[in-house]
Amino acid sequence: MRQYDINHLRTPCYLVDLGLLRSNLELLADVQKRTSCKILLAMKGYAAWSTFALCSQYLCGTSASALHEVRLGREYFPGEVHLCAPAYRQDEMDDYLQLVDHIVFNSFTQWRLFRDRISRADRPIECGLRINPMHSEVKTKIYDPCSPGSRLGIPLDQFRPDELNGITGLHFHTLCELNSDSLERTLIAVEQQFGRFFNQMNWVNFGGGHHITRPDYDIDLLCRLITDFADRHDAQVYLEPGEAIALNTGFLIASVLDIVHNAMDIGILDTSASAHMPDVLEMPYRPVIVGADLPGAKKHTYRLAGPTCLAGDVIGDYSFDKPLKVGDSLVFTDMAHYTMVKNTMFNGINLPDIVLYEPDTDTYTVQRRFTYEDFKSRLS
Repeated sequence: MRQYDINHLRTPCYLVDLGLLRSNLELLADVQKRTSCKILLAMKGYAAWSTFALCSQYLCGTSASALHEVRLGREYFPGEVHLCAPAYRQDEMDDYLQLVDHIVFNSFTQWRLFRDRISRADRPIECGLRINPMHSEVKTKIYDPCSPGSRLGIPLDQFRPDELNGITGLHFHTLCELNSDSLERTLIAVEQQFGRFFNQMNWVNFGGGHHITRPDYDIDLLCRLITDFADRHDAQVYLEPGEAIALNTGFLIASVLDIVHNAMDIGILDTSASAHMPDVLEMPYRPVIVGADLPGAKKHTYRLAGPTCLAGDVIGDYSFDKPLKVGDSLVFTDMAHYTMVKNTMFNGINLPDIVLYEPDTDTYTVQRRFTYEDFKSRLS
């Protein structure tokens, strides 16, 4: 891990390393070159728009799930803008039609509702349908789009081949933090069920959840799968990872505010699992802290917790070589994705600063510092 000079940074702060981000983008660009697929930045996972100029040098566009994301992508990221959501508001559709290049519908009901308005739009828009092969690879149910009762995508028994006029693509998103072997099994299920429709399409979107920039990811298999599929069906393949773009590129730097004791030593930090890294509670998972280990592995063990009133605002139990003391800094790794896009000001806790680090010049830029006005402006 690169050594950062964090002593002059106010905590808590998210630090995004532009060098690490470039490395991920270069890898993704190589996948595009090898396969002729198009990779989109999924803003639901990473939407730090101050880095979009960099990202747009490598990727083909953005994918969005709602109007604000669409606007952000169109404003700051040159390239295609794709939209996919469970349902759309009628009073927002005219705005979408001025901004998006692709729009994916989650049901034939929605397609019927909006297809005439789209046909009258003053700019060409590619329309697609989200399909659901009901093939589960994701183990955590809350993140599994193919679990029984899922609202995401059209199962085969509800698919209407007679209503495909105007549909130029199909979209499936079935993965979450998975390797290409999961995509391989998913493609088998998808083609068994929907394969006869792919030759009618110009494009197919493989969705997100591809952990392409993870060190153990099988990129060669991914490239073979994409190339074989595109050749068989003569279709443009899209991928829209969010997490893979920012994976292992960012950190959350926090400080110890107090040490209390209740059956064990507890360190209260100026950062919150609930407010600043909510996937710690939702996934759940235990983030890595530089220099820390599992409880009991090192001499001094602490439960680390946030400053909110939520009793469960607990990050996890960690051990350290030396006792923690008030004012110590802790560095949480892999904190660029699904943090800034999901954080809250619950309890009036301020959001962390957003800091960009450029290794080529060894410079730190405080890109954003939040204030009371940010909290106040969300309420009335």
